[in-house]
Amino acid sequence: MILNFEKSNIYRQKIHQLIPGGAHTYSKGDDQFPLLSPAAISHGKGAWIWDIDGNKFLDCSMGLTSVSLGHAFEPVLERVRQELLKGVNFQRPSVIEMEMAEKFLSLVPQHDMIKFAKNGSTVTTAAVKLARAFTKRKLVAFPAEHPFYSYDDWFIGSTACNKGVPNDTNNLSVTFKACDAASLEALFEKFPGQIACVITEPEKNFCDGTCACGGEPGGFLQKAIDLAHKNGALFIIDEMITGFKTNFPGSIRKYSLEPDMTTWGKGIANGFSFCALTGKKEVMELGGINRKGEEKVFLISTTHGGETHAIAAGLATIDFFENNDVIGHSQQMGAKAISECNGIIQRQCLSDFVSLSCSSWMPAFVFRNRERQMDAGFRTLMMQEMIKNDVLFQGVLVPSFSHTNTEVNFFLDAFEASLSVYKKALEVGYEKYLIGEAAKPVFRKIL
Repeated sequence: MILNFEKSNIYRQKIHQLIPGGAHTYSKGDDQFPLLSPAAISHGKGAWIWDIDGNKFLDCSMGLTSVSLGHAFEPVLERVRQELLKGVNFQRPSVIEMEMAEKFLSLVPQHDMIKFAKNGSTVTTAAVKLARAFTKRKLVAFPAEHPFYSYDDWFIGSTACNKGVPNDTNNLSVTFKACDAASLEALFEKFPGQIACVITEPEKNFCDGTCACGGEPGGFLQKAIDLAHKNGALFIIDEMITGFKTNFPGSIRKYSLEPDMTTWGKGIANGFSFCALTGKKEVMELGGINRKGEEKVFLISTTHGGETHAIAAGLATIDFFENNDVIGHSQQMGAKAISECNGIIQRQCLSDFVSLSCSSWMPAFVFRNRERQMDAGFRTLMMQEMIKNDVLFQGVLVPSFSHTNTEVNFFLDAFEASLSVYKKALEVGYEKYLIGEAAKPVFRKIL
């Protein structure tokens, strides 16, 4: 059982004086974890990570879903090493950029052109800009229930954390009910001829029979694409989470979809900083320099967008996916975890209080209190107990190629042991067992 976080506590005391938020992604912040947790990771290998106190944990979120094959995965590292020896950034494009463009577009035959970047927000914002330029409209539509699309103003202005975003910008974003074609149609009727694009994730890990799409996201997406086009808008699918998880390369293949643009990131380069925007030529070439006499669209211009080692990591990741059944393996492990966890929950008579999604590509857990309401305190308690049992857990399991039966069984043992504490807390309150405060929502108005 892990209880020693001495070096982590020292780290926590210092880091907030140096880095706003203590991390470069709010999801990694101290307010997202119980007090008894690692503050910083020293290294990882496969599905395992080690903190600065030397504690070893099974990794559940795998770099916020970005590590699809495993930490320090040798076939990816070998290709990266080859590129590092040649230099990583030049005055003109590297030849590897054409290699990646041709390879990635071969995975997405719906699209003709691609643009690289270093993070997901850059490519989602680029897609929105192209849509506005193409349609000559201002409004952007997205599902109100989906948690994150970009740190840029067009999205953040719609959240509780909108301080610093002008109201005029906030008014350019409109929302509809996720997976609900009628809600989207009503939005087009409310803003006729004004919506430039619809951007949405193709599916969520709780997209089941209780969802507005009835557990059939493909059907909703096709209706939504047709609605957008009927109303003169473009349709953008954000595969940042689903890419290289729900299918290869993603849900647009799984459901045979043809959006105008698609954004990609996270798992496509096994944790390396490589993201991409793909799209139809008539839209994408607006960001080019060959249409003489037309007004220029300043799309993406990033000094580090063409770094060779990150592109090499992406090529190696794609190569491994093409030659190994990564999707099948990862989803098999996810399905095993779902089945076994449900069995544990039932045996402990906790079905009214603990549940999980049926998405084998990323099982997500829900924790409720005695009143059967979702409860941050009970969720944080479960995180704390899983960490005590050597599993770094935030409420989801992201199966990677490095998660085998051994890792899943390790997770299940920790889950069963942690539920025994959870069950006691239901009787007397989580406060008796949780050390420190409950984890906070990332998108909250007041700190």
